[in-house]
Amino acid sequence: MARIIDYLRLVKFSHTVFAMPFAMTGFVCALKFGVAEIPDTGEWLLLLLQVAACMVFARNVAMGFNRWADRDIDAANPRTAGREIPAGVITPARALLFVAVNAVLFVAVAASINKLTAVLSPVALAVIMFYSWCKRFTSLAHLVLGLSLGIAPAGAYIAVAGELSAIPCTLSLLVMTWCAGFDIIYALQDAEFDRRNGLHSIPSRFSERTSLGISIALHTVSFAALMLFASMMPQGWPLWCGCTVFTALLVLQHVLVTPSRQRNIGIAFGTLNGIASLLFALFVIADLIIYG
Repeated sequence: MARIIDYLRLVKFSHTVFAMPFAMTGFVCALKFGVAEIPDTGEWLLLLLQVAACMVFARNVAMGFNRWADRDIDAANPRTAGREIPAGVITPARALLFVAVNAVLFVAVAASINKLTAVLSPVALAVIMFYSWCKRFTSLAHLVLGLSLGIAPAGAYIAVAGELSAIPCTLSLLVMTWCAGFDIIYALQDAEFDRRNGLHSIPSRFSERTSLGISIALHTVSFAALMLFASMMPQGWPLWCGCTVFTALLVLQHVLVTPSRQRNIGIAFGTLNGIASLLFALFVIADLIIYG
């Protein structure tokens, strides 16, 4: 059990809350809008389990590979020196084996869903693993992270419908800009370390005020994507409750984190965004069930 907990800590499994609810939203949207007839209960429950498994395996690959690739950087950074690999809790070889096993499982499960998910599964892996190298050469790494998480709702939709449409693409844009925006806030903690070590990020390249301004701009795009997505949904009260809560929590993190007040980064990054994702998904799914 202790070893399992070590690996869950390695991949920050609790952060699955960022993308998983959006994947479930994409899944239910596909059932409502992407298929001519909803599969019987046994079929869609199996499909739901397959999508959830893909999300978990992809998350494990992304974070496990990131921790392996950044092991020397993490060891040099006082904030991250206690992570599992630099602390010696998990060896680099075991971390890489963990990544390989999860990658194989991800491709295998994706291939069992439909032809398009099978074809796109290696592409998804390439994107989520590529992120780990981005900080070495581009300040746009935050957008690559956003893209990595933005794949979730589109992938879940494809799993059900076998194709894409405007609905999952809009939801993916929302997730991409939302995640990129809050990752900039998170990266403020390491701005000085990144500058000294030649690593790239928005906060290491620009001032704190400018970095937060870019985060706000990205979240403005998120809000626009949110409104566009909402226009495609049944116009019930749960939808607008979800949009209101999500927007309010988006704004709140920018109230809590300012150039002169950064002690709330942990709350803004983890707590608020996790709550925003969960509540948004619950309200939208309720809207689709009640009014869809």
